[in-house]
Amino acid sequence: MDHDAMDLAEARYELVISVDARRSGEYDDVDKQRMRERIYRVLEAAFTHAKVARDAVHMEDRGDGVLLSVAGRIAVTRLLGLWMVEVHENLRDENRGLSVPLGLRVGMHVGPVRHDGRGISGRAVDLACRLADSPLARRLLDAERADLVLVTSQSLYEDVVSSGGKFIEPAHYSSARLELKEGGVTAWFHLPGRPAPEIPTAAPAAPDADRADDVDDVDDVDDVDDVDDVDDARDARDVSDARGADDAGGVDDAPDVDDARRVDGEDRADAPRAHYTVHGDMSQHSDNVYQQPVHIGRITGDAGRRKG
Repeated sequence: MDHDAMDLAEARYELVISVDARRSGEYDDVDKQRMRERIYRVLEAAFTHAKVARDAVHMEDRGDGVLLSVAGRIAVTRLLGLWMVEVHENLRDENRGLSVPLGLRVGMHVGPVRHDGRGISGRAVDLACRLADSPLARRLLDAERADLVLVTSQSLYEDVVSSGGKFIEPAHYSSARLELKEGGVTAWFHLPGRPAPEIPTAAPAAPDADRADDVDDVDDVDDVDDVDDVDDARDARDVSDARGADDAGGVDDAPDVDDARRVDGEDRADAPRAHYTVHGDMSQHSDNVYQQPVHIGRITGDAGRRKG
């Protein structure tokens, strides 16, 4: 049997590690080469200090990062614990004196991995890369002004991180829901050497979404203006009606009572009995019997000082 062919067909259960550099596109050609050298020094020195044999590690260059898989014979706790501590310390050493510190995003997941002559593949590889490249990982690295952020899958956290171990602090991880191309997943974020990071409540909207929101906002403003225009028209109409009532010349200008009670030549029982437009005081009296002298109205001017 061709063992090489069997190896290509079978998947190995391995730890996949995706390492990306922060804002690699901002480096010029000379600085990018130096950046790549720093990344390899950081990672390889960490493997040496964590006593991870080189033949247990597969490494692929990604230009602005490195894709790795570690054989199943190496304990995952060693990579999550001691190796991550060494990566963090080596990175801090590399960044001393640099005006633009190197920042790294690391994604980790354990799953089936297939090897061929060109590298590794599989869903486990895709997920590790997606975690390292997630917008939230980028935001945390910048917002916290950190050198390093680690993002693990939900299964890796539940199976390994949650149990703790040497240099592994489950309480220093925070979870968040991510929307990836393959669908929604839960991921766990850790900033080495720091407490659990505070996860933003909302991720930033995509540029297209921002533009769509702006258009919607403009429509909303137009709607508000339309409502205001209607209200203004109603207010103007009300004021006009009120002014018309104030400008009435007196009782003679009021509609005839009989006219008010007749519609199309017929009497209306429910029509108003009378209509008055009054400027000043008004009293209306009907069917009253007065037993004593009665004065109706106000006394003004000198009339108030006269005596009968």
